[in-house]
Amino acid sequence: MSDIEVKNNPAHHRYEALVDGKVAGFAVYGLTDSAIVFLHTEVGDEYAGQGVGSALARGALDDVRADGRRDVVPLCPFIKGWLDKHPDYQDLVHRKN
Repeated sequence: MSDIEVKNNPAHHRYEALVDGKVAGFAVYGLTDSAIVFLHTEVGDEYAGQGVGSALARGALDDVRADGRRDVVPLCPFIKGWLDKHPDYQDLVHRKN
């Protein structure tokens, strides 16, 4: 499989994983004043088990970190599970006061 490119598509409120220019998966998000809320992640059946979901999560969270402006609220079970397995990304997770 080709490299997986992850891009933010703000017009559709989602991060997209692209393989050979084709959308292989996406993570839908919502924005609040201070947070990005990940709502749903989906990977096409033909890309299942090929690392697209993990690349999508990592790419989206790396972009959020680089942006430096939002806390992450992982309502999506996939993003939450990925974060649970990657302690080096826990600093992004929104903490309730």
